[in-house]
Amino acid sequence: MVVAGYYSYSFYQFANNINHKSETPNVGGGTMIAQSIKDKGEKYTPPKWEGKQRVNILLLGGDSRGMKKNELPRSDSIMLASIDPVTKKAHLFSILRDTYVKIPGEGEDRINTAITTGGPNLAMKAVSDLLGIPIQYYVYTDFVGFIALIDAVGGIDIDVEKDMKYSDSEDDHVYDINLKKGMQHLDGKTALQYVRFRHDALSDFTRTERQRKFLTAVVQKMQTTSSLIKLPKILNAMDPYIDTNLAVADMLKLASLGYEAKADGIVSSQLPPSDLLIEKNVRGAEVITANKEKLQQYVKDLFAGKAEADSGPTKPSPSPTPKSSVKTTKQ
Repeated sequence: MVVAGYYSYSFYQFANNINHKSETPNVGGGTMIAQSIKDKGEKYTPPKWEGKQRVNILLLGGDSRGMKKNELPRSDSIMLASIDPVTKKAHLFSILRDTYVKIPGEGEDRINTAITTGGPNLAMKAVSDLLGIPIQYYVYTDFVGFIALIDAVGGIDIDVEKDMKYSDSEDDHVYDINLKKGMQHLDGKTALQYVRFRHDALSDFTRTERQRKFLTAVVQKMQTTSSLIKLPKILNAMDPYIDTNLAVADMLKLASLGYEAKADGIVSSQLPPSDLLIEKNVRGAEVITANKEKLQQYVKDLFAGKAEADSGPTKPSPSPTPKSSVKTTKQ
């Protein structure tokens, strides 16, 4: 009884602390989202989740290197977790960050610019409009928060598909990438190397596939008995590096639902899928587009089990102006 109370108290404190963080940088060096940026997207209020319909959570990973006070970190990755509370079936999507869409109130641009112009609410609205589904919540963290999470769970065992090497001159090479092919136990820093590497022939396509693979492994690790025992420690480690619109009550409901949605049943897919993906050149910039109606139907079919998940293309789809690969924004 005392142990159960301790765990409940730890989770409540965590949920209460991270809800609506202030704009001041946290003590660990990460930068949470400035309130002034959030205010710009206030008119795009996300829909409420009543607990019975599908819940969709936008997972935003930011690159806060070199940011000044009140600047919003770049959106380094955009993922969407979707869970049906009735069937307990979970889906995990990677949204290609160079997808060219209409940003409400801002015109057309890459989808990863939505958060920099109108904060998480605008990012949720842009993704929602693209996919045709309501998005109720967001969770945002940056490089430092990602490292803290992986270290707190004790690292992740992952099969690294190839040698990965990249020299990053920013931050005195703190974020250089140097991994060897094969089964590896990755701590926070090496895990960040794995999910950030994109110097393949297919660039962001293979990177987003790795990110889904890694996040699934994290969910599996979080559901183990050893991680549940360490839950208070994990929550304390993550506390300074999370920004979300989740209320405490909703977080408690989602925690229970997330545990019931077993990780080995997660359906993982890239969006837009390969057969709908078109490369385009807009004002000299290479971007990705897709027919929105077909994309939204694909998502509906995935939820209904009528379509196959897409892990990513073996090569980019042909377009009116073919390119060897799609350029992406900053590493």
